[in-house]
Amino acid sequence: MIEPQPILQASHLLSRLADRTARIAVVGLGYVGLPLALTFSRRGGLRAVGIDVDPEKPRLLDAGKSYLRTVDAADVAEAVDGGKLQATTDFARAAACDAVVICVPTPLTREREPDLTYIERTGEALAPHVRPGQAVVLESTSYPGTTEEVLLPILERGSGLRAGRDFFLAFSPERENPGSGVATHTIPKIVGGYTPACLEAALALYGSSFDRVVPVSSTRVAEMTKLLENVFRSVNIALVNELKMLCHRMGMDVNEVIDAASTKPFGFMPFQPGPGLGGHCIPIDPFYLTWKARQYEFQTRFIELAGEVNTDMPRYVIHRTMEALNERGRTLKDARILVLGIAYKKDVDDMRESPAVRLIELLQERGAQVVYHDPYVPRVPRMRQHRLDMVSVPLTDDALATADAVLIATDHSTIDYARVVDRSRLVIDTRNACRAVRVGREKIVKA
Repeated sequence: MIEPQPILQASHLLSRLADRTARIAVVGLGYVGLPLALTFSRRGGLRAVGIDVDPEKPRLLDAGKSYLRTVDAADVAEAVDGGKLQATTDFARAAACDAVVICVPTPLTREREPDLTYIERTGEALAPHVRPGQAVVLESTSYPGTTEEVLLPILERGSGLRAGRDFFLAFSPERENPGSGVATHTIPKIVGGYTPACLEAALALYGSSFDRVVPVSSTRVAEMTKLLENVFRSVNIALVNELKMLCHRMGMDVNEVIDAASTKPFGFMPFQPGPGLGGHCIPIDPFYLTWKARQYEFQTRFIELAGEVNTDMPRYVIHRTMEALNERGRTLKDARILVLGIAYKKDVDDMRESPAVRLIELLQERGAQVVYHDPYVPRVPRMRQHRLDMVSVPLTDDALATADAVLIATDHSTIDYARVVDRSRLVIDTRNACRAVRVGREKIVKA
């Protein structure tokens, strides 16, 4: 860390946070940014300004509507009507704010390398509006060093100010878990500052609205903390996915094994297998760390192996589907396949990096006729990761009965799986969604 002259003091920002007169800008109003803006406005009593390049989001928010299933429209309307939340596409509005929090995507390129385009463009758009005494916090997940090596020079060059001397700079990893029902403010907030004064300012910012704030020694430590959390999940999910394939060959049910192991009160944490990894974090974040590690001539073999296992899971599911159809005198080519769930996890409308997309692509490549049903994703949105153009079909008795196989890719709670099994010829269950179904188990094939 480069320590500028300790001229900057956080007292002004702290006083405005304390008397609830502070205004907070949140850039990026997606699954992370919108709940965060509402946390600042509703929990902290602060005035929040949401900024997004998509004009549809500010339009809906200003009308008191929510475009995310995981965010209650009543909460949005309350914040907007009370003057605690405004939304805009104008980055110049950040100049009147005491703090700016950046929550933009950090995807991968086609070569599976970090794509920091959104952070860079956001920094360039904000830089002319950064002012002395303002706090800027990055929440977007990235490799250790991003805040100081990428965002800092953009902000300093565009503003003519110095981080740590003229404005505060910090990193605080997002920890949203959509669909979990866990309130944002109850999740402990990790905070790392560019300087001690920057840390003090960021702690005060999040302390105004979160139950617990955890300081760390630098922005790099905070960035690495987020990666560790998601690498931990990726590695352990890969482990149970590999054991799932082994258990199948050995004639065992991996879910029964996991349930039995979960009775141990120490030294074990259960993870559940599936058709692959999805979402904006776990399938992506490990690649950020492996890419950065190569700059230090270090090979993250364990992490990369886990990535290979998880990436190959959709192919394993397709293989099991082919086997199950063959046993029933059918081939995958020209078979009618109904995929249940296209979101990346249960009870959400988010399909970023969803393994269901890859499953559909693989099925189509092999000549299957594929339709899908998802109560939360009525149409597959255009995304650069795929070329699918599909609309969700109703989950009727006829749709179930005429399918050669029903493939459960996402185990939404709203679906009656006993009915699915009863009406279907064959059910390929990748999520153990049918565990409670007792009648018709001969139709169920775990994959």
